[in-house]
Amino acid sequence: MRITKISVTKLFGIFNHPVSLNMEDRITIIHGPNGVGKTALLRLIDGFFNSQYSELFSIPFAEFRVDFDDCSHLQITKFFKQTSDNEHHQELTVQLLNRDLEAKIFSPNLSSPDSNDPLKALEAQLKNLELTSKKLELMVKQLGIVIGTGTMPLEDVRKRSDRLRDEDFKIVKQEPNWLSELKHSFHVSFIESQRLLYLSDIPQGWVGWEPPSMISSVDTYSKELAKNIQAKLAEYGALSQSLDRTFPARVVNKKNVYNLTEETLSNKLNEIDQKRSRFIENGLLDIGDNSDFQVPEHIDMTTENILSVYIEDVEKKFSIFNELATKIELFQKIITQRFLYKTIKIDKEKGFTFTTLDGKPLSPTDLSSGEQHELVMLYELLFNVKPNSLILIDEPELSLHVAWQVQFLTDLQAIIKLANFDVLIATHAPGIIEDRWDLTVGLKGQIA
Repeated sequence: MRITKISVTKLFGIFNHPVSLNMEDRITIIHGPNGVGKTALLRLIDGFFNSQYSELFSIPFAEFRVDFDDCSHLQITKFFKQTSDNEHHQELTVQLLNRDLEAKIFSPNLSSPDSNDPLKALEAQLKNLELTSKKLELMVKQLGIVIGTGTMPLEDVRKRSDRLRDEDFKIVKQEPNWLSELKHSFHVSFIESQRLLYLSDIPQGWVGWEPPSMISSVDTYSKELAKNIQAKLAEYGALSQSLDRTFPARVVNKKNVYNLTEETLSNKLNEIDQKRSRFIENGLLDIGDNSDFQVPEHIDMTTENILSVYIEDVEKKFSIFNELATKIELFQKIITQRFLYKTIKIDKEKGFTFTTLDGKPLSPTDLSSGEQHELVMLYELLFNVKPNSLILIDEPELSLHVAWQVQFLTDLQAIIKLANFDVLIATHAPGIIEDRWDLTVGLKGQIA
């Protein structure tokens, strides 16, 4: 299922923004003056589909609607309700309507915890992050709150940070199955404008109020890529052991009905060598002793069977690397084209590494701001995106040279072709759009 249109009415009390997504090109770009709500629209989408309901409560709007390609749509309505003590509080209603106008309704309104034990409420929130806010998680990390270490009066906790709001201490109702299933049917990911740093996790058993440190995204992604490669190598090793154990029996039982020729066997062995060289270049395999084995002009059936089983086994093992290798190749290609004075190399132990023109090693954290922005966006899009996702990108032009901005859509199209997802971009930069104004939707500040 794919999203075809996103609409919001009375955003900030004054703007109506209908945004139809480009289903064929899979790229939609929203642009407009500062203050019309480009980032707010992305936050609403991310907040809803990742169950960060505090985002929906914090952004002023009247109605937020999402249309799908199966003719169903979600409608999130916000209204104010007067309490017995004459105060007004916000409430949300989520409706899913199908083509028969059959409605399913959920009200994810927040309830207050015990005012003397806010940590208990935070603990309940963080046990299931799908039902709470990422922002709340970050706030908790910044405060240094260690869940389960005790209680603290609500006002004392609030004094630790002026970023905490009443909504951040409230508990969201359990989502119904129909809504959870809908959200699990596709993935929404938000590449925010602040993407170079993030807060570290609180170590298990840590006690104190010092906030955790900030971690570099490029350093984290480099280590993450190394772990992904090592996981594939472990899978490759396990399959190799399994195939090796059964190799003799499969050779004996092999019945080669195709009567492979010398030319066919030579071609297949050459293909295997080419793949092996490719995987070595991508950092997935080590350089080994290359075999100069030549298929003899005349081979008997036994030799033919042995070679046939060997080829089949290697192809099975190499298939483990195909997807990751293709992504690494595109990653290296784009980085090599952009980073003119540095060389990138993929290493199974270190992830991606760089060297200067004179051969000196360069840490990913020593790259320029623009290079780190490019690296983070490319890594996110290639390695952290699930197929048929909707990816939200806020200000991809940040710190990028104009020439890099102009190449952004070309790179993005190549990645989409490989990874198969939809993108909604918010930008101020004409260089990002270049000559593709057919992909844009202008948020002109239509007054409600």
